[in-house]
Amino acid sequence: MQHVRRERLTSSWAPDRNLDRGTTTVDGSPVAAQLVPETARPRRSHDGYRHEAFLWRSDEEFLAGTVPFVQEGVEAGQPVMVAVVPRRIDLLRDAVGAAAAGVEFVDMEQLGANPARIIPAWRQFTDEHTEAGRAVRGIGEPIWDGRRASELVECQLHEALLNMALEVDTPLWLLCPYDASALPEAVVAEAHRSHPVVVDGRVHRGSTAYGGAHHVAMIFEADLPAGDAPAGHQPFGPDELMAVRTVVHSRAASAGLTTDQAADLALAVHEVAVNCVEHGGGRGELRIWQDDGALVVEVRDSGRIVDPMVGRRLPAWDEDGGRGLWLANQLCDLVQIRSGAAGTTVRIHAWL
Repeated sequence: MQHVRRERLTSSWAPDRNLDRGTTTVDGSPVAAQLVPETARPRRSHDGYRHEAFLWRSDEEFLAGTVPFVQEGVEAGQPVMVAVVPRRIDLLRDAVGAAAAGVEFVDMEQLGANPARIIPAWRQFTDEHTEAGRAVRGIGEPIWDGRRASELVECQLHEALLNMALEVDTPLWLLCPYDASALPEAVVAEAHRSHPVVVDGRVHRGSTAYGGAHHVAMIFEADLPAGDAPAGHQPFGPDELMAVRTVVHSRAASAGLTTDQAADLALAVHEVAVNCVEHGGGRGELRIWQDDGALVVEVRDSGRIVDPMVGRRLPAWDEDGGRGLWLANQLCDLVQIRSGAAGTTVRIHAWL
């Protein structure tokens, strides 16, 4: 799979089908009929970008908030993409019955394994379906109980970045489910800061804690949590770039990564190191350590990145910079980028 990823750096999802409403049961009760009665469901629509957090605490609450959202979109002829964990794919597919044949279901555990790949998927979905002025809907669950701490941090940055990832007139209505019964209170509180609107049960309101672009800047400019990095580091410049690649490949192999994983990691770090030399002051520092079931490679330089979307948007061919960080996100399990007045840190994780 890794060697395929090196050759094919983007994925595509492009179904465009109409749906018919269906029903199924949860604990023996007809979901579509019980939770979404025809006479009680007002038609909601949108002509711009909407990004909402949806807090739920049981399967019934999850379906009560997502089934009508999908059905209303289908009835309005809007393409719908649902990217959630597999168990909730099955739950929602059963709840909408025959209508599920036309919904684009995406396994978020696969798509969002590296959270930096999620925004490109939403951008591709909207680009494919909104050119003719059609509105679209999405359900995206990047945060679920059980994610690693480092993944969770990046998911929270991702959720904040979603507010600037699309133009305000893009007709995408994006609903982000949060299992408030299982996730820590701090994670739910962060959802209020990263979403302009929060839906809690049947209550739909603007978030008084929403941080907007200022919140993005706070996360992107903050230091990453200290890891178990050794005190020493390896400085490098233009003449040591191949040595950096060799060292990383050797450490990856000795840590137990597969041949393809080691090659991907070494290539990604090499590209980041090249960025350091070309855009980060001419030199950088390399650190490598093992932490929390991962081989971690960190590259630092004295330059500053001003675009927090870097690595999440494929640069144009004539654009100067950014391609190496995009490549790293396609090749590696997790890439963390932070940049501020003190310089830039890129931390790459390869799961062991």
